[in-house]
Amino acid sequence: MGVDATENPKLHVLFFPFMGHGHMIPMVDMTKLFAMRGVKTTIVTTPLNVPFISSTIERSKNSGFDIHLKVLNFPCVEAGLPEGCENFDSIPSSQGVNLDMIAKFFKAADMFEQPFEQLIQECKPDCLLVDMFFTWASDIADKYDIPRLMFNGGSFLSLCISDSVSLYEPQKKVKSGSEPFVFPNVPGDIKLTRDQMAVIFTQNEENELTRSVKKWREAELKSYGFIVNSFYELEAAYVDHYRNVIGRKAWHVGPVSLCNRAIEDKLDRGKKPSVDEQKCLIWLDSKLPKSVVYICFGTAVDFNAAQLTEIAFAIEATGQHFIWVVKKEKSNNEEDWLPEGFEERTEGKGLMIRGWAPQVLILDHEAVGAFVTHCGWNSTLECVSAGLPMVTWPVFAEQFYNEKLVTDVLKIGVGVGTKKWKEVVGDFVKRDAIEKAVKEIMVGEKAEEMRSRAKALGEMAKRAVEEGGSSFRDLNDLIQQLSSRRR
Repeated sequence: MGVDATENPKLHVLFFPFMGHGHMIPMVDMTKLFAMRGVKTTIVTTPLNVPFISSTIERSKNSGFDIHLKVLNFPCVEAGLPEGCENFDSIPSSQGVNLDMIAKFFKAADMFEQPFEQLIQECKPDCLLVDMFFTWASDIADKYDIPRLMFNGGSFLSLCISDSVSLYEPQKKVKSGSEPFVFPNVPGDIKLTRDQMAVIFTQNEENELTRSVKKWREAELKSYGFIVNSFYELEAAYVDHYRNVIGRKAWHVGPVSLCNRAIEDKLDRGKKPSVDEQKCLIWLDSKLPKSVVYICFGTAVDFNAAQLTEIAFAIEATGQHFIWVVKKEKSNNEEDWLPEGFEERTEGKGLMIRGWAPQVLILDHEAVGAFVTHCGWNSTLECVSAGLPMVTWPVFAEQFYNEKLVTDVLKIGVGVGTKKWKEVVGDFVKRDAIEKAVKEIMVGEKAEEMRSRAKALGEMAKRAVEEGGSSFRDLNDLIQQLSSRRR
């Protein structure tokens, strides 16, 4: 059964990101990128997620792009979630993983199938670009004979490793969780331990999570291909391996964050910043080039008080200027984890942001010299785009894979030494290890070498999205294929 496209002379792509900032932010950028190439684009979200993207969509429409927003109700109550829990980052937790709530959130995501199909009948798109977690989208795409592109928010390396894990299960062939192993059929002899992998890949018995992984894999195999927020020059070996050896279709269109040129666009990504951008920029303007360490661990990581205390002691001991984004709000009684007198001793040297930071705006400033990061793929790629080296501190998801790319393959980062995958709270790291890594990335001959390599990659990233660049060409090729298929 095909969708009648006679009323839509322009190619129309429908986007549906998973309701989490790490997935929504890059897919909103992709929606803009397609619209900039003359494609009609529609992005779908839920009522309480509209404020995170509406102003971006409105500005794009005002610039003359054919871009639209559709809203589907989120079945919180039906799935057993608290009213208003429409974003993955708002799942209730108290210093730990709420597996029951996570399972309910994915149950809610599975309940979108019927209303989404009704939306397909209304909008008559020519292509679906839907998050990997919406596995039912492949069946809808088949029913209406529409190509379904998948997005998982990760890198080509992570796609290659996922394929290796699915086929060979190397993590189950070692004697202990700390024993290193190499992923078979992945270029570069990437080594990891079982302790550094997601629990869903280390369990032997079948459960809801392992069944979900199986569904994701089946949906991947049925899809038209993957769209990846990356660029060829960053991970050429893994792009070639995924396409030519594994034999799957994939297009690199990133770094998608680089479509945001104006300050307003760099600011308005996700939540509203918790700091006045002018105050932030004035503070950065007062610092020497490459003298500031930016510290941020993304939207989902939630370190406990003891870990935050270690970070504070370590930062102060480095003697470096810093911007530190802390997820915890400042209470009336001050933070009990903050060392006494810390803010007074670091006044002028440090800027603390409690809440949401304008990350791209900060990373692009010439005063910033390095990024202490959890290695989420968005943060990693935004840092690469800014031409900066990293202190790597992976916590969960595919972040340990990304760390390997940064430290072992690209050689633009230093790890703090995290040994275990621990969702949300992370593996505890002592202050000495943090101080050592920050000093190594900021001072000395090795730091200069990493900075030089990072700067070169940043220049490659910018060329990739310019006319004639690798990502520019890949997006053009994809649009041409979709247009030809539609005709």
